[in-house]
Parts: sequence; structure tokens; C-alpha cells
Amino acid sequence: MSDPVERLASANREYGEYGGVNPSIEISTTFTVLDAKTLPDIFSGKRGPEKKEGACYLYGRSWSPTVHTLGRQLAVLEDTEAAYAVASGMAAISSAVLAICNSGDHVVCSNCVYGGTFAFMKTYLPLKTGISVSFVDITDLAAVEAAFTSTTKVLFTEVLSNPTLVVSDLPALASIAHAHGSHLVVDNTFTPLAVTPARWGADVVVHSMTKFISGASDVIAGAVCGSNQFLQQLMDLQTGPIMLQGPTMDPRIASELLLRLPHLPLRIQEHSRRAQAMAELLEELGAKVVYPGLPSHQHHATLKRLLNPGYGYGGLVGLDMGTPTKAEALMERLQNKHGFGLMAVSLGYADTLMSLSAASTSSELSDMDKASANISDGYVRMSVGVTGTLEQRLSQLHEAFTFVVACNGCPPFRATKLQRQPNGRMMELFSWPSGGPQEDNNAANKMQAGRADLAAQSHAAAVLAAAANADAGCRMVVGGEGWQGPHLHGQGINISCNVAEDAADMVMGSATYENSFSNISYTNDGGEGGKVDGSGVTTLASRGSCKSR
Repeated sequence: MSDPVERLASANREYGEYGGVNPSIEISTTFTVLDAKTLPDIFSGKRGPEKKEGACYLYGRSWSPTVHTLGRQLAVLEDTEAAYAVASGMAAISSAVLAICNSGDHVVCSNCVYGGTFAFMKTYLPLKTGISVSFVDITDLAAVEAAFTSTTKVLFTEVLSNPTLVVSDLPALASIAHAHGSHLVVDNTFTPLAVTPARWGADVVVHSMTKFISGASDVIAGAVCGSNQFLQQLMDLQTGPIMLQGPTMDPRIASELLLRLPHLPLRIQEHSRRAQAMAELLEELGAKVVYPGLPSHQHHATLKRLLNPGYGYGGLVGLDMGTPTKAEALMERLQNKHGFGLMAVSLGYADTLMSLSAASTSSELSDMDKASANISDGYVRMSVGVTGTLEQRLSQLHEAFTFVVACNGCPPFRATKLQRQPNGRMMELFSWPSGGPQEDNNAANKMQAGRADLAAQSHAAAVLAAAANADAGCRMVVGGEGWQGPHLHGQGINISCNVAEDAADMVMGSATYENSFSNISYTNDGGEGGKVDGSGVTTLASRGSCKSR
């Protein structure tokens, strides 16, 4: 069967010990035998989990029934003979490479891979094991071929490169690797279900199951999928990297992941659907967007040829904002103003995750290496989530992107959300780039109105009017627990005394001021004055001009 979901549905099902619909969780670390002669047979390899003479388990670090059940499901998912679940994605990658290579061997690796993988390949392997590594542009097949030596044992790549979403031509790479007697090892973390690397010649497939397979950013896990023979290499009592280094998965984690596999197809389809829509929107807006589902992507045809129908082009979108300033402004506005997503690393979570790759997951690369991999300082990696409606998220993305472009990443204001603490002080929760009071609070739409009109609009409009008359760069509070609206909270900008005092007068005249002002006075040098009690509100300035914060 070519469809991974059909394979999963047709696979042998494991039931619970008492007929439960879910597999039992076996948490034991050691297992008993009924015949004393069985233990030597297990240690010699004559008996084990898959032996026809009877399944036998010995010790949790080698084989655990629950982890073994997950491994069988993953093998079905990736269309390989066997699979083994480990404690992390990096454990999967390192175990796979170390099972194949010995000291003095050589690895050819894509020059654009996850930062942890890059560090393992570039620094750890040569320094700790004597294994050398050459990095190449994985799309330049001639360069890949030329990088092979007589000692090359592994060609390593990702289906979609992290973070630039370069597509690996798996059949062509498999042909090169096999012609040199080497193994093609492929990281399929970005495209579970969508691509089945083993069908295109991959010898070993690795996953960080922390990402899409988990889907909840609550467990760390990895997987190695390959032949039965390769699995025995991994578990060899004398040289097996998994057996001897012990990246053991907790059976409880294995059980959690087993319960998530059935709805993985639904999640992948929705991640991909939304990523496609967002990429198309950004392209229409003239953004420098990277998504292999766009016909304009340089490797669109390659990935289309590799895809299993029905799962889309993946849930990752790249957006090059040009500079870190613009990228940061976009992410802050999306997260803190709109609740569009979260500024965080990793991927595959229910909410959209956004990160500046050069400063985070690719920070292990030198500036030269980043340039070689085309990772710019303003490149935002977005793992598109599934929360909210698609229309809502598209509207938020449209607003934030056009805003940041319009102000070139340097808006005149920052809006701040505060929360009142038990001691009466206000704590800043978060802030975002803002175009000012008129943009962030409708109450300020009439800021040119007279004083009477402003008073009728409550304290929020009054203080926003003061902010609107202040120099650019002011900070405004736009809400929070116990707050009715925004007020001025500037950033080192001079505000005229009469504007500040008029605003404060109107605030004190409102019915809601006791629950809605900061109770902090400002001195002439811009420092905070003493806190006053809640029965009154201090003016922003009392003499001359004051420097707002």
C-alpha cells in the first residue's frame, strides 16, 4: 500500500492486557523468565521480542513492550521493516550515524540542516569520534557526487531543509549514495505522512517525534526506521549505539504517542491547508515567502513528485523580512496584539510557532555557514498551527505584515498591556509595535474633538489624546485586568506639561479612574516618583515638561 494511513489501518493491532482498546503500558524495567536456560538464549540473540520461538524481553533499556509496539507502528508509517523509538530526535540522528560509521569514515551532509544536527556533524563527530564530514548544497547533485570519497558511509539530508525549506531530490540522492556503497539517511521530521522517504531509496529514516507526530509540544522523542538488520546493529550488545548509549524512551511517552498516531493525518492535512493559504496570501502581498506548495518555489515540482496525495506540502512557511528589526516587529505584533501565534522554537504544535532562525535554531551555524545555507538574519520560520479559524488568522497575518512593511519595522508607538498587582502597582505583561492610539483603541478616533467630548469618551480617550499630541515613540497601555482602556506610557519622549495635566485632569474626572491608572508620578528627570494611594491619580507632570518612560 502506498498510502501510509491505509498501511496504519491495516497493520496488526495491539490490544490492552484485559481487552482494552488501547495497548497496555508496561513500565517494568526488568522481565522474568520461567526457564533458567532462557536468559542465556536472550543474551546470545536466540530469543527476543520478534523471535518465533516466543517473544522474550530482558531489560527496559534494550526492549520494552510498549516502546516496541510504538516502533512497529512507526515502521508501518514509514514503510520500513522495523523502527525503534528513542528519547529525542538528536538521539535518533546520532544513533543512526554511529551505527553505520566508524572512526576514519566520512559523511556527506546537506549544508542546510537543523542547527543541532549541524553542530553534531561539524564539531562533535570529528572531535569525539574521528568521523569527518563534508557539507554540500544538497540540490547541486554534481557537488554531492564530488564530495564522496572512498571512506564515505553516509549521505545525510532532510526532506525539507530546516529552516529554508529546500527540497531534497531523494531518488537522485539515493542513486548517488548507493553507487558509492553508502547509506542515505533522511530526516523526515517536517513531512510525516506527506513523504515516505523509504519509497524513494532512503536506507534509514529518522524523526524528531517531538514535533508533528506528538503535536502537543509536551514530550521529547525520536525514532529510527530502517531494515531489521539495521535495527540489530543499533541494538547490538557490543557495538549498538542505542544499546550502549541508552537513549531509552519512557514507556509512558510511548503510550502517549501511540494514542496520537491515529489523528496525525487530520492534523497534517490541516497544518498543510493553512500553511498553503498563508503562503499564498503573503505572496499576493509581495512578501519574500518560502513555501514548497507555491508554484514559484524553486523545488515545487520536485516535492510534488515525492508527495503522497492528500497531505499537502507541509506546515512550515518561511518569510524573509529582510532585517531582524522587521522580523521582530512582525512576530511581536502577531503574538502580542493579535494572539496569532507564539514566539517559540520547535514546530508541529497546535498554535503557530514563530522564530527568527538565524538567532535561534540555526544559531550553531557561523555567519559564513548561514550565508552558504541562505539563512538571512531577517528570516522568520513559521510552523503554522490549527487554532482559530483560517479566516481569522489570515486577517491577522495580513494586518501585521502590511503594518510592519508600511512603517519599515520602526513604528512610532509601542502599545503595552498591564496587569494590576496586589500591591497596587501595574506590571507590564507584553507590548507590541503600534501605530498609535487611533490605531489601537477606537475610543481615540475622536482625539481631535473638544475637551467635553473627550471627557464623555472616558479616561481612555482623554489620555490617548495626550499621547496623540506627544512626540512619536510614546508607549500606551491598551488594556489589562482592571483597565478600561489605554493610557500614555512613553519611552523617553518629552510631553508638554499642559497636555499631560489636561489628560490627567480628565482621567480624575472619570468614573473609572480608581481602577485604571498606574498611580505612578513622573519627576522632571523622567524617573518614577512615589506611589500614591488609589484614592487619587497623580498627574503626568506638574511643572514645565516631563520625560515620559
